[in-house]
Amino acid sequence: MDIAELSANLSSDDPAIGLRASLALRRLAERVEANQVGAARKKGWSWQQIGDALGVTRQSVHTKYNKEP
Repeated sequence: MDIAELSANLSSDDPAIGLRASLALRRLAERVEANQVGAARKKGWSWQQIGDALGVTRQSVHTKYNKEP
């Protein structure tokens, strides 16, 4: 689904179409966030800095994205 189609579907009067578009948008946002968290960690950002940027606690972002054992 491209951006124009996603945008049109998000404003659809049909709840089935709108909800599927909402799900697609949420999944896209999750992937973008995970990629950006990974990039921030590679650049040496602390969990606190990442949490601040995302508007969440460092603990919550660490729990969600920490891949270290």
